[in-house]
Amino acid sequence: MKLTLKIWRQKGPKEKGRFESYQVEANPHMSFLEMLDVLNEELIAKKEEPVTFEHDCREGICGTCSLVINGQPHGPNRGTATCQLHMRHYKDGDIIVIEPYRASAFPVLKDLAVDRSAFDRIMQAGGYISVSTGAPQDGNAIPIEKDQASEAFDAAACIGCGACVAACPNASAMLFVSAKVSHLALLPQGQVEASRRAQAMVRQMDEEGFGMCSNITACEAECPKEISVTNIARLNREYLSSSIKSQIKV
Repeated sequence: MKLTLKIWRQKGPKEKGRFESYQVEANPHMSFLEMLDVLNEELIAKKEEPVTFEHDCREGICGTCSLVINGQPHGPNRGTATCQLHMRHYKDGDIIVIEPYRASAFPVLKDLAVDRSAFDRIMQAGGYISVSTGAPQDGNAIPIEKDQASEAFDAAACIGCGACVAACPNASAMLFVSAKVSHLALLPQGQVEASRRAQAMVRQMDEEGFGMCSNITACEAECPKEISVTNIARLNREYLSSSIKSQIKV
C-alpha cells in the first residue's frame, strides 16, 4: 500500500523545524518502525538525510520508540507502543503525520528524537532503594499480600517512554513519577527512603519544567502499559505524609 508521510524534520535543538512529505510503499505486515526503516533506506539510496528516530528493543519494553502519530502518542492502538503498531491498521492512500513529543522538558535533539534525560534525573533523585537486599530470595520469603504485590507490579510496568507527558496539555510527568513512587512504596524494601522519596522526586520534576496535573487523565488513556491514574493519588498521599513527617522532625 502507498502512504504519504508528513514527518517533522529538525536538524538540531536550536534549529527551526518543519514538516516534510514523503511517499512510501509499505507491506501491511510491517511494524511502524519497519516502515520508517524502508523510508530511510530509500532516502539513503538517493543520498538524502535519513529520518532520525529512536528505537531499541522493538518489543514494547524499553520505551524509546516514542512518536506522536496523527496526534496520538504511540499511535491509535490502546496499550501499544509504537514498535508494536503494525501497518495493517492503515489503508492504501492514508496520510500519516509523525512528530516528536512536544514538551519543554523534552527538547528535540534531531527530527523525531527528543532528550528524555529529565526522567533519569527524577529517578536519580529518589527512585531507588539503598537497603542491602542480599542475594535473590525465594519467591515467598518476604510475606507480601497478593493484591499489594500485584499493584506494585502494575506500577513497575512503566517503561518511562514519556507518552503521559506528550498526552497531557500541561506536559505533566505525574503519571511517570507516581508509578515509580508507587511500586517502591507498596513493597517493604522501599520503606527506607519512603519519608523523602516523594519529596525529592516531585521537587526534581518541578525543576525539570514539567507542568502540573489537572486530572484530565489523558495520560492513562495514552500510556502503552495502561498505568492507572490511581497511582497519582498514592503519590499525593506519600507526598503529604512525608511533608507532615518532615515538619514533625523540625
